[in-house]
Amino acid sequence: MRLIIVSGLSGSGKSVALAMLEDLEFYCVDNIPAGLLPGFIAYTVRTSEPAYRNTAVGVDARNRPEDLADVPRLVAELRRSGIECDVLFLRADNDTLLKRFSETRRRHPLSRSGLGLQEALEQEERLLVPVANAADLTVDTTRLSVHELRELIRERVVERKTGPSLLFQSFAYRHGVPDDADFVFDARALPNPYWEPSLRDCTGRDEAVAQFMSRHEEATQFLADITNFLERWLPSLVRSNRSYLTIAVGCTGGQHRSVYLAERLAKHFDGRYGRALIRHRDLASRRHE
Repeated sequence: MRLIIVSGLSGSGKSVALAMLEDLEFYCVDNIPAGLLPGFIAYTVRTSEPAYRNTAVGVDARNRPEDLADVPRLVAELRRSGIECDVLFLRADNDTLLKRFSETRRRHPLSRSGLGLQEALEQEERLLVPVANAADLTVDTTRLSVHELRELIRERVVERKTGPSLLFQSFAYRHGVPDDADFVFDARALPNPYWEPSLRDCTGRDEAVAQFMSRHEEATQFLADITNFLERWLPSLVRSNRSYLTIAVGCTGGQHRSVYLAERLAKHFDGRYGRALIRHRDLASRRHE
């Protein structure tokens, strides 16, 4: 039996995540009071009814603080009893959330007389701290499209087998460090293919860039250092029952160096702990480095 608790900030994509899980044959219930979770689980997940074999439930900030604070204890209890339980927490940066509410003209669930949208967002984030801290996988949806979020849910959550789900992600430092990464490596000290005119319009996926990087000892050693670090510590993380790991590699523009390294790392680790996934957060932007 498997239970996925979906939570996060309003406007970050919880409804999209639950809809995707429902499309993938999970029994889904949204906005259930956190205090009713034990009874709901007893009625569904703890039974042998096939309809509830895969269940997902949405929990938001419209709960008593003490009930939200009890979620981590409940999750630990479920795991001790043999039920596979994942906590998925979605978030986005403040400006993105404000923009999404402005575009959809929806009312924030915590809005009330005298409490503006910004204040509601801040209060929601404070209330959800216990759930966020208990999350197995935190997803920053700031730069994700609806399609990308749905695919991420399918690949990382639903199709995850035994062992952790590994995601290797490239990014541009100029657009910020991803706050959902477990490890972050900075490739900005490496030789930059951007300054080679023939490589400027290429990306780290192109063979010409790969050849450029492999000719430089600094890049080869940097890749080897990250690989050795992960090979040393991944087994310990697996033994500690970590279900999801995101390894981020950044460079200035997110087009060449970080993309090359993420591709090489994913290729190296693919199959060792299941399928290694790749995401190039800023590759499509095509901005100058």
